[in-house]
Amino acid sequence: MIDLRLLREDPDRVRASQRARGEDVALVDALLSADERRRSSGVRFDELRSEQKSLGKLIPKATGDEKAELLKKAGELSAAVKAADAEKDEADQEAKQLLLRLGNLVHPDVPVGGEEDFAVLAKHGTIRDFAAEGFEPRDHLELGEALGAIDVERAAKVSGSRFYYLTGVGALLELALVNAAIAQATAAGFTPMLTPALVRPRAMEGTGFLGQAAEDVYHLEKDDFYLVGTSEVPLAAYHMDEIIEADKLPLRYAGFSPCFRREAGTYGKDTRGIFRVHQFDKVEMFSYVEPEDAEAEHQRLLDWEIQWLQSLELPFQVIDVASADLGSSASRKFDCEAWIPTQGKYRELTSTSNCTEFQARRLSVRMREGKKVQPLATLNGTLCAVPRTIVAILENHQQADGSVRVPEVLRPYLGGRETLDPQ
Repeated sequence: MIDLRLLREDPDRVRASQRARGEDVALVDALLSADERRRSSGVRFDELRSEQKSLGKLIPKATGDEKAELLKKAGELSAAVKAADAEKDEADQEAKQLLLRLGNLVHPDVPVGGEEDFAVLAKHGTIRDFAAEGFEPRDHLELGEALGAIDVERAAKVSGSRFYYLTGVGALLELALVNAAIAQATAAGFTPMLTPALVRPRAMEGTGFLGQAAEDVYHLEKDDFYLVGTSEVPLAAYHMDEIIEADKLPLRYAGFSPCFRREAGTYGKDTRGIFRVHQFDKVEMFSYVEPEDAEAEHQRLLDWEIQWLQSLELPFQVIDVASADLGSSASRKFDCEAWIPTQGKYRELTSTSNCTEFQARRLSVRMREGKKVQPLATLNGTLCAVPRTIVAILENHQQADGSVRVPEVLRPYLGGRETLDPQ
């Protein structure tokens, strides 16, 4: 959540952020009104309680009619205090609920607009000219089936659409990707983590996934658990309700977990193969830093993602995601999009978001420097979303005979093999 003091001091900035996100600007005024009621009712409650305490000291000393009058007034005050307390709690709850609906403040450098209004920051690698090489590229599913690596037909029989089995070299390729990604992250100073896939509501809400993204989340109603769509959630909640000494920062974690997404609103999109699925594995980077270091850390996360994709020898572009396409917790988000030959376009492979103090305030994660205690900043960055990375590797490194060249960085994790060959 944002800082209420900032809302009071500069509401126009918050209105501009809401407008850039394409979200309800009236929410800002509703929150200001609720905050004013919360503060005024709190003052009223404190005044009545003070009066009640003063009166309580007079009653034992009074006698006769004076005492009877004071007791009558004490009864009236007691009812007034209860009413003021209820009003204060009601206003406080209203303000909290409205605050939870408000997205993070959009960074001033973010391009304003929707999904297609991103800004391209850089392009890396060379797009292959398959025509010049004398063959038509096959898509990842055709390649994967020929390699004995992907089976979506049996997955549909077992689980339905948008599920898959990775078999044989497909399973080995996932393990190679995960091990290589964790090795890079560990070398960069990240602590490897295996995280829970089920979390309580507070963890999911605290990271901002029960607002605009709620329809994409799986909820187990009987037990009131949520299946995570990214290990960002358990990593953000790892230090929930804790105070971290400033000299311990930055804290960097690399989480590996299964991820679950309903893919609501994507009916008919990317139905072939394993590009958009309900369950997948992912390596996620997560950082806790001092607020003034957040922008530099955001660039570091992006640099590590670029290093990873370059090691996989993939052509890709880096984009600055437009304001209306940001998640509610992100102030700014960079995506790395790999070229997918059979689609003839770049598609998202990794992303990194600067969430500033937004998640930390919701999860009560704070830092202490001397006597000062304040929220810190959190950032996240996908290093390897496995199925999409497999899609990009198969399609970009395919050869005319149906085999797929293995990027050098993965060969040590695949027994030294240089190609994946059709069965």
